[in-house]
Amino acid sequence: MMKKMSISTSKTSLVLFLCQIISALDVPLDSKLLEELSQPPTITQQSPKDYIVDPRENIVIQCEAKGKPPPSFSWTRNGTHFDIDKDAQVTMKPNSGTLVINIMNGGKAEAYEGVYQCTARNERGAAISNNIVIRPSRSPLWTKEKLEPNHVREGDSLVLHCRPPVGLPPPIIFWMDNAFQRLPQSERVSQGLNGDLYFSNVQPEDTREDYICYARFNHTQTIQQKQPISVKVFSMDSLNDTIAANLSDTDIYGAKPVTERQPVLLTPTGSTSTKVELRGNVLLLECIAAGLPTPVIRWIKEGGELPANRTFFENFKKTLKIIDVSEADSGNYKCIARNALGSVHHVISVTVKAAPYWITAPRNLVLSPGEDGTLICRANGNPKPSISWLANGVPIAIAPEDPSRKVDGDTIIFSHVQERSSAVYQCNASNEYGYLLANAFVNVLAEPPRILTPANKLYQVIADSPALLDCAYFGSPKPEIEWFKGVKGSILRGNEYVFHDNGTLEIPVAQKNNAGTYTCVARNELGKIQNEVQLEIKDPTMIIKQPEYKVIQRYGQVSFECIIKHDSTLLPTVTWLKDNDELPDDERFLVGKDNLTIMNVTDKDDGTYTCIVNTTLDSVSASAVLTVVAAPPTPAIIYARPNPPFDLELTGQLERSIDLSWIPGDENNSPITSFVIEFEDALHEPGVWRYQTEVPGSQTTAQLKLSPYVNYSFRVIAVNRIGRSQPSEPSEQYLTKSASPDENPANVQGIGSEPDNLVITWEPLKGFQSNGPGLQYKVSWRQKDVDDEWTSVIVANVSKYIVSGTPTFVPYEVKVQALNDLGYAPEPSEVIGHSGEDLPMVAPGNVQVHVINSTLAKVHWDPVPLKSVRGHLQGYKIYYWKVQSLSRRSRRHIEKKILTFRGNKTFGMLPGLEPYSSYKLNVRVVNGKGEGPASPDKVFKTPEGVPSSPSFLKITNPTLDSLTLEWGSPTHPNGVLTSYTLKFQPINNTHELGPLVEIRIPANESSLILKNLNYSTRYKFYFNAQTSVGSGSQITEEAVTIMDEAGILRPAVGAGKGYSEILFATSPVMHTVRPTFYKVQPLYPRIRNVTTAAAETYANISWEYEGPDHANFYVEYGVAGSKEDWKKEIVNGSRSFFVLKGLTPGTAYKVRVGAEGLSGFRSSEDVFETGPAMASRQVDIATQGWFIGLMCAVALLILILLIVCFIRRNKGGKYPVKEKEDAHADPEIQPMKEDDGTFGEYRDRAGAATSQITEDTLSSSLQPSITAVTQFPVCLPHMMRCFFEEKGYRVSLGKKCNF
Repeated sequence: MMKKMSISTSKTSLVLFLCQIISALDVPLDSKLLEELSQPPTITQQSPKDYIVDPRENIVIQCEAKGKPPPSFSWTRNGTHFDIDKDAQVTMKPNSGTLVINIMNGGKAEAYEGVYQCTARNERGAAISNNIVIRPSRSPLWTKEKLEPNHVREGDSLVLHCRPPVGLPPPIIFWMDNAFQRLPQSERVSQGLNGDLYFSNVQPEDTREDYICYARFNHTQTIQQKQPISVKVFSMDSLNDTIAANLSDTDIYGAKPVTERQPVLLTPTGSTSTKVELRGNVLLLECIAAGLPTPVIRWIKEGGELPANRTFFENFKKTLKIIDVSEADSGNYKCIARNALGSVHHVISVTVKAAPYWITAPRNLVLSPGEDGTLICRANGNPKPSISWLANGVPIAIAPEDPSRKVDGDTIIFSHVQERSSAVYQCNASNEYGYLLANAFVNVLAEPPRILTPANKLYQVIADSPALLDCAYFGSPKPEIEWFKGVKGSILRGNEYVFHDNGTLEIPVAQKNNAGTYTCVARNELGKIQNEVQLEIKDPTMIIKQPEYKVIQRYGQVSFECIIKHDSTLLPTVTWLKDNDELPDDERFLVGKDNLTIMNVTDKDDGTYTCIVNTTLDSVSASAVLTVVAAPPTPAIIYARPNPPFDLELTGQLERSIDLSWIPGDENNSPITSFVIEFEDALHEPGVWRYQTEVPGSQTTAQLKLSPYVNYSFRVIAVNRIGRSQPSEPSEQYLTKSASPDENPANVQGIGSEPDNLVITWEPLKGFQSNGPGLQYKVSWRQKDVDDEWTSVIVANVSKYIVSGTPTFVPYEVKVQALNDLGYAPEPSEVIGHSGEDLPMVAPGNVQVHVINSTLAKVHWDPVPLKSVRGHLQGYKIYYWKVQSLSRRSRRHIEKKILTFRGNKTFGMLPGLEPYSSYKLNVRVVNGKGEGPASPDKVFKTPEGVPSSPSFLKITNPTLDSLTLEWGSPTHPNGVLTSYTLKFQPINNTHELGPLVEIRIPANESSLILKNLNYSTRYKFYFNAQTSVGSGSQITEEAVTIMDEAGILRPAVGAGKGYSEILFATSPVMHTVRPTFYKVQPLYPRIRNVTTAAAETYANISWEYEGPDHANFYVEYGVAGSKEDWKKEIVNGSRSFFVLKGLTPGTAYKVRVGAEGLSGFRSSEDVFETGPAMASRQVDIATQGWFIGLMCAVALLILILLIVCFIRRNKGGKYPVKEKEDAHADPEIQPMKEDDGTFGEYRDRAGAATSQITEDTLSSSLQPSITAVTQFPVCLPHMMRCFFEEKGYRVSLGKKCNF
C-alpha cells in the first residue's frame, strides 16, 4: 500500500502532461480568426543544415516565419551577430528573413563560408533556425602522375587504381574508353566502391590502352578525366612462342600453363574489419576476390538472417546493400568467396550508431490564464543524446525568470500561467553524430467565445437520415456549448441527440417533427455568444412504378416506365442508362417524363436499362432487362406470361382470418397453374411484400390467416408455364386488433464473455410477431442446482442482456419471455447456460512417460479436478521438445511440438521421436478460454535404434587385385555404433552373382583395402552400420578391378617440369580366365526393416525380406499393451507390403511380419499409432483399377515403340560383327556359338568385345539389303534378342536369321 502512495517527480510530470492534453486549446484553422489572434513566431522554411552551394551562383539562405504581429529577422554568423547592412553583397528579402549573397557581381563564395543562424522575433517571443553550414562545392583537377603500362600474365589478378581528387561533395566515379563507351563489367571485372577497377583474373581480351577513370562533380556539373591506363595481357601460347624463338632445340623450355587458383580477397584485406554506419542510412559492404575460375561471392550474417525487404545485392553480389539500417542490423557480416579450388572469407563487424531522432517533439501550447501545461522533448540516439532548453533563443539557465515555469530534464512544467508567460522555447537534442532543434511556443490567450459557423445556416436532410448541425467555436478559456430548439426552447438532452466535442449536434434519425430553428450557445468566463441554424426535413424520393422486364420482337417498339414520388420542394432529374453507360446517341431512343421508348428495336438494343433519379439530397434507381428476339416468319400462337389479376375484394373479416377474392387476367395462351398471394405490413414494414400462400390456378378465392396488430394489404400474382405475371393492384388495407404475443424469442443462449458475467442473447421477434405495440422482453435467470429465486429484468426490443458479477463458470437457467402493452406471451422454456470461463488454475499431476520403443512413447497423467478447469474441458495439450542427441552430445535450436488430445483423456502417444535422444515434456489442460499452467517438465530418454545408412561409400585406387573403400559415418547414428558390415560379391556380364563374402569392421574405422580380388571383375558392395539394437539401412556401390597393369604408361624421362601426364591405353590382349559364377542365395532367411505409415483407420506395412523365393507372408497385429491374441492377415502373393484396414483412430498398435512354412520365423515387433478421428482420408492410388490399367497401357505402348525404333535402325543393314566374325574366325569366339546357328554371345563393352568394328565395316552396315526386309517377320525375335543383349540381358531364341 505504501508503495502505491509514493509517486516520483517523473510520474507527476506525466500526470500534468495528460492534464495538458485535456485542457490545452485547439485553434481552428479559420483564416479570419488566425489573423486576429496574437501568436509567437514559428519558423516555416529554412535551408538544410549542411548547405553546399555552387560557387558560381548567388547564395540564397532561406528563413521564413509566421506570427502575429509579423516577426522581424536577424542573423548570426559563426556565433556572432551578422550585420548585413555593412556588407554590400548581402541583402534580405522584404517581409522575409531569407538572405541573398551576390556572388555573380564580384563576390567570392569562399569568403562566406561559415555557420549561419536565423532568429524570428515579435512581442510574444523569438524562434531560431538550425545552424546552417555554408560550404562552396569544389571540383579540383587530377594530380599529375606517371602511369606505367601494366604487363600481366593471363589468369592473374589486377587492380587499376582511380584515386580521384577530393571534392565537395565526393565525385561519382565511372570507367570508359577513348570512344566514351562504358567498359563492360561482370563477375570477373567490376568497379569497387572506392572507384578502383578490379580484375579477378585477366584474359587476353582485357588488353587495351584506354582504361580511363572519370570523376563527375554534380554540383559544378564538371567531369575530370584521368590519364589513360595501358594493360597488356600475355597468354601462355604467345609466351611459349617467345621462349621457343630464343632457345635452341636442345634447351628444355616451356612456360607453365594457366593454373587455377583458389580465391584471395583483393578488398577488404585481412580476415576482419569494422564498419560504423548511422541509423536510417544505407549500409554498403564490399568484398572483391581474385581467383581462377572467377570466385562467386556469398553473404551471411552470423547469428541471424539478413533483413528481408531491405537487403539488396549489387555489383554481381560483391556489394551488400541494406537500406534504412537500425540498431538491430549491428553484428558480424561474413562474405565468402568460393570457386572450385576452395574458399576464403572476411568478417565485417558492423556497428550502427544513431544521430538524435525524435520520440516526442515539443508541440505548440495554447493556454488560458491560470491554466497548467507541459512541454515534453524526448529524443533517442546512440549514444544517448543530451537535452538542453532555450527560451526565445537564449539558454534557459540565463533567460529571464518565469515563476510559472519549472524545468525537469526533458520536460518544462507550466502552472498558473499568465499572458506574460508567452514565449518560444527551443529543445536541442545532440550527440557526437548530430543534433535536433525544435521550436515550440507557449501562447497564453484570454479570448471571449466566438462562433465560426455562419448565422442562420440552412441544413436540409432526408427523413430517417442523420442530421448534423455545426457550431464551430473558439474561446480562451474553452467555452461550454449548449443547444436549444427554438428561440425560447429548453436545453436539449436525451438519447435522441448526440453532442460532439467540436460543438456539432447530431440527430441520428431525423423525423418531420425535428424540423425547425436550433440555437447554439457558447459561454466562458469572458462572455457569451449564440447562433441560430435552420433544419428542414424532406420526404425521400421513391420510384413507385419501376421499369419491368421486356421481351420484344426485332423491329418492334418497347417502352419502360419510371414513375417517381418526391418532396415537392426538391427538383428531381431522371437519367436513363444502358448497361451502366449513357444511352446511344440514336433518335430511336425517346426519353419522356416518366418513360423511355425505343423505336424500331434491333439486336444491339438488348441489355439492361436503368432509371436513376437524383435530387440534391438523395438518389434512387431501378433496372429492367430487355431481350430482343427474332420475329417469326409466319404468324404463330404467342405464349406469354398471364396478365395480372384484378378487382381484389376482402370479405369475412375476423380477428385472425379474412377471405380474399379476385378475377384472373388473360392467360395468354398458357393456362394459369397457380396464384401466389403476397401481403404488405404498412405498419411495420411499408413497401415490403412477403409471401402469404399459394393456391391452385382453378381457385379465385382464399381464406387467409392473420396475425394481430398488422395493417394488411394483399396482392395476387398469376403463374403459368411461361412465368409469373405482374402483381395485381393492392387490395384495401385491413388493420387487425392488438393482442399479447403468441410466441417467445428463439435461439436463447447464455454464454459468458468474461469470467464474471453471463451474456443472455436471443433472436428478437419480427414486427408482425409482436402482436401489439410496446414490444419488450422479460429476461430471467437463476443459478442452477442452487435454491435461488428467479432474477428478472424487463428490457426494450434488443437482442441481448449482460448479467454482471457472476461466479466463474457456473450453470444458469435462463429464459426470455416476450410481452407488449396487452400482456405476456406463453411461459417460455428454460435453457441452460454458463457464466464466463477463466483460464484453468491447476496443471495435470503425476505425469509419467513410458517409452515404448526408440520412436514412440506413451504419456500418462492424472486428470485435473473439474472445478479447477473453470470452463468447458476441451482436452489436454502435451508440449514436448528434444533437448539433445545422446550420441552427439550437441545441443540444437529447441523446437517445441504440440499434441492435442480432445476430451478428458489421461494418456497420449508421442510418435516420431528420434532414437537415443533426451526429451522434455509438460502437460496442460485446455478450456474455451485458453491453456492452464504447465506441469513440471518431465525428462525422458529414447533407447537406441538402428542407424541410418552410412553417409557415403567411395571406392578408389583400383588395381589388379585390390580396391580401397572409404565411407562416412551415418548421418543419424541413433545410438552408439558397434561395427560396420561389408558384404560383396562378383558380378559377371549377364548379371549373375558370385559367392557373397561378409566382413565385420570396427566402428572406429573409415576405410578398408580389399586384396586378393579377381582382375578385370565387377564387384557389388553392400555396406551398413550396426548399433546394439541391430543393423541399419545399407548403401550399395559397384566397382571394377583393372584389366592389366601393363596398360598404364609411365611419364617420359624427359618431360618438362611444368606438369606430367599419365596416359591410359587399352590392351589388345584378351584374358579368357574367368571366375566361376552362380546364382547366390541369402545366407539365411530373415525379415527386417518393418516400417509403418499410419492414417486414421488404416496403416501401410512394408518390410525387407532375404531368403528363399516365393515365400508366402502374413501380418500379425493387435492393440499395444493388450493381452488379446494376435490378429492374422495373409498377404496375397510375395509382395513386401500390406494395408491393414478397419483400425480405430487414435490407437496404438503392435505389428510383426512372418513367412509361412518357416516355423517361428518372424520379424521384430513394431509399434505405431493411428491418426486422430478428424484426419482426412487418403486414397492409395496404387490400388486403384484405373491406375493399374493406365500403367499397363503405357508399358505396352513403350514396348511397341522400342520394336519400331529397332526395326527402323536395322532396316536394310548388314550385321557387321557377324561378317567380321566370319572373316577372322577368332578361335576364342568360335566355341561360344551354338550348333543350331543362332547368334554367338558377345561380351559387353566393359569387358572385351571379341571383334573390332572399323570404318569400313561401319559404312558397309549402312548399305541397303532386300534380304533383311523380306525376312523381317521371321527375324523380328532375333532383332529383339540383339537389342536386349546390347542392353545387358541374356536371351535364348530358336531359329537363326540370315541378314
